[in-house]
Amino acid sequence: MALPRIAISTGDPAGIGPEIALKAALDARVQALCRPLLVGDPAAVELHARACGIAPKLRVVAAVKDADWSDGGLNLLVCPAPENIALKFGTHDAAYGRAALASARRAIQAALAHEVDAVVAAPQTEKSIALAGIEFDGYPSFVARETGMDARDVYLMICFDNVRIVHATLHVGVREAVSLITRERIARVIAVTHRALQRLGIASPRIYVSGLNPHAGENGMFGTEEIEIISPAIAQAAKDGIDVSGPFGADTMFRKQDCDAFIVMLHDQGHIAAKLQAFNRTAGLSIGSPILFSSVAHGSAFDIAGKGVADPGAMIEAIGRLAKISAGA
Repeated sequence: MALPRIAISTGDPAGIGPEIALKAALDARVQALCRPLLVGDPAAVELHARACGIAPKLRVVAAVKDADWSDGGLNLLVCPAPENIALKFGTHDAAYGRAALASARRAIQAALAHEVDAVVAAPQTEKSIALAGIEFDGYPSFVARETGMDARDVYLMICFDNVRIVHATLHVGVREAVSLITRERIARVIAVTHRALQRLGIASPRIYVSGLNPHAGENGMFGTEEIEIISPAIAQAAKDGIDVSGPFGADTMFRKQDCDAFIVMLHDQGHIAAKLQAFNRTAGLSIGSPILFSSVAHGSAFDIAGKGVADPGAMIEAIGRLAKISAGA
């Protein structure tokens, strides 16, 4: 059986994205699990390769069908940068924001066309995307829009080791995030998480849901969202046959060992827990879309861009996870 094809979009060219994409694609563990296909601008990839002291046998192709993994070469599906400007490591520019999303978009298109089995994205830089005037609040909503879905129906699942954390809200201000927490949204994220876990090979998933307020509201002492919104959504999901419990205090929930995924209400409730435990091994899986899409949970690391010292561990983790899912699909 042929190894799955994994498209690796190279992210912000001014950050560490192309570097960790290159290092991951050349890693022996990755090559044993899949056929990696870089997606990005050849000039940016070659610049990062030189900065790292890497001299890969790079094969630039215009279509996935032209890729060849038989001779140990590294395939790069060309996605030229929208503007022909000189690349400066560690700087914000609208052109870099457009380039990062163009790379991810081309990889997603290949997945929708069934030319690749999954997509892993290197980090983008939200400030550069904002400079380009593009609406963007994270890869999950981007994946939703690019696959023709409602942006509210794709969620981020952070994965490391055997831990999975799903976010009901993501890159919005806390005030807006609280306003987004409705019975309908919580019911939807529970259902999407349940289906995603089954797709990951867990036949009967168990899910725990956090509260929004300290101590999950302490029976209404510290807020009523748990009573009025979260608990009713959990009860309805349980009635529909999903093994789901909560709400639990977000400060203690992660000590529980007997579940397959945790759902949190706010970005920091999940990200702090993940990054304290596995900063360089954390990958983000966008769940709810028709394609398999993952990204690293760290940023573009402008402080070390172009120095050749970036750790590709999270990228390798993300690629390996999707390769195993694809192989088992």
